Amino acid sequence: MIDYKELADFDGHEAVHHIHDAETGLSALVVLHSTFLGPGAGGVRFWHYADEAAALTDGLRLSRGMSYKNAMAGLPMGGGKAVIMAGPERMKTEAMIDAFARGIQGLEGQYVTAQDVGMSLEDMIRISQTTSFVSGLPGAGGDPGPSTALGVFLGVAAAAREALGKQSLIGVHVAIQGLGSVGGGLARHLTEAGAKLTVTDINEAHARKTAQALGARYVAPDEIMRVKADIFSPCALGAILDQGSIAALDVAAVAGGANNQLARPSDAEALRTRGILYAPDYVINAGGIINVALGYLGLEGTEGKIKSIPDRLEMIWVQARTTGDNPAVTADRMAQTLIGRG
Repeated sequence: MIDYKELADFDGHEAVHHIHDAETGLSALVVLHSTFLGPGAGGVRFWHYADEAAALTDGLRLSRGMSYKNAMAGLPMGGGKAVIMAGPERMKTEAMIDAFARGIQGLEGQYVTAQDVGMSLEDMIRISQTTSFVSGLPGAGGDPGPSTALGVFLGVAAAAREALGKQSLIGVHVAIQGLGSVGGGLARHLTEAGAKLTVTDINEAHARKTAQALGARYVAPDEIMRVKADIFSPCALGAILDQGSIAALDVAAVAGGANNQLARPSDAEALRTRGILYAPDYVINAGGIINVALGYLGLEGTEGKIKSIPDRLEMIWVQARTTGDNPAVTADRMAQTLIGRG
C-alpha cells in the first residue's frame, strides 16, 4: 500500500480510506483533505488510472481543491474526493456501486459524495438507497451545471470590470473552450448579455451547432487559446495553462469554469507577469457546489451565495494588488486561513 504522506501532492491531508470489495471488483479511495469546517464533501469519479499512485495523486489534488472551494464559498463543508478505479477487469456495475455506498456509510458521515466524471445521476440515486451521505439528488440540489454556469457568468462580468473597466458585457469578446453543461450555459448567458463569442469543443458538430444558434464564431480546439479576445474562458480540460499556452494568449483576463486550470502553481505567476488577470478556478466555479451542498443540508440562500462570487473574486484581486502576489496564491492563502491552516 502506498504511503500517501510521501507523495508530492500531500498537503496535510487528514486521511485516505481504501474501499475494496473482492466480490464486485470494487477498488476505491476516499481522500479527506480537511474536515475543519464540516464533513469532507466532493464528488466520486469512475476513471481508468494507470495505477493506484495515479489515482491517489488525483484524489489528493481534487480533495485539496474541494477544501479550498467549499471554504471560499462560505459553506459548512470540508474537502474530500473519491475515486473508483476502473479498468478492463473492473467495469462499473450496480453491485459495485452498492459496495461503494456501503463503504461510504461505514465512514459515518466523514465524507459526503456527489456525482463526478464517469458517474451518473442514476448512480447517485442508487447510492442513496444505501447511505444518506450523498448530495446532488433530485429535489435536493440536482444537476450542478446550471448553477456553475451562472456563477462563472457573474465571474466573467467581474473580470470584465476589473481588467477592462467595462460595466457591461455588451461587445466584450469572450473565447470559450468547451461547450458542455457549464460552457454551454455560460455561452447562453453571455449571448443574452450582448457579448461577442468565439467558441470551440472537441465535439465539432455540437460546437458548430451551438455557434450557429448563438451567432458565435467557431474555431478548432487547437486554435481557441490563440484567439485575440478580451477574456479567455476555459470550461473543459484542466492543466491547460502552462508556459507555452500562456505565452500565446492574447487576452486581458482568464475566467472560466474548468477545474485545475493551472498546469503548475507557478503558471499563475506567468499570467501575472504578462498582465493577464486570473480568476482562481475554485472560486469562480463554485456555483455548482453551493447549489448541491445547500440542497443536501436543507438550507436556503443558494442564489445569494452564487451572486456573491464576484465579491469574493474582487476581494482576491484587491488583496493581490496590495501584496504584489498573484490571485492564485492570494486565494490559497485566504482558503488556508479559513480551514485553520493559515
